[in-house]
Amino acid sequence: MSSLRMTIPRLLALRAFLEDPGQERYGLDLAAEAGLEPGTVYPILVAFEVAGWLTSREEDIDAHAAGRPKRRYYQLTAAGVTAARDAVAAAEKRRSARGGARRLAW
Repeated sequence: MSSLRMTIPRLLALRAFLEDPGQERYGLDLAAEAGLEPGTVYPILVAFEVAGWLTSREEDIDAHAAGRPKRRYYQLTAAGVTAARDAVAAAEKRRSARGGARRLAW
């Protein structure tokens, strides 16, 4: 598993996944919950999947009958849950060490 540079958008995505670590999420849903633009969230999802933090699958529907494109669902792996919790905890520790407990950085 590779080490990823943690940016605020990546941390926001991880926090959204950690709301329910066992739940599968699709990109637009995750973007809305994390407060990110879809163009921001998809590269994050790819990076997390390459790092082994996520697995993904394409849903098995008839796109024509459903009236929408197929969705790709992402879910944290066991290693991803641990890595996400560690990354969020480290960011919160850094933030509190800076005295930014009241600032709205993320």
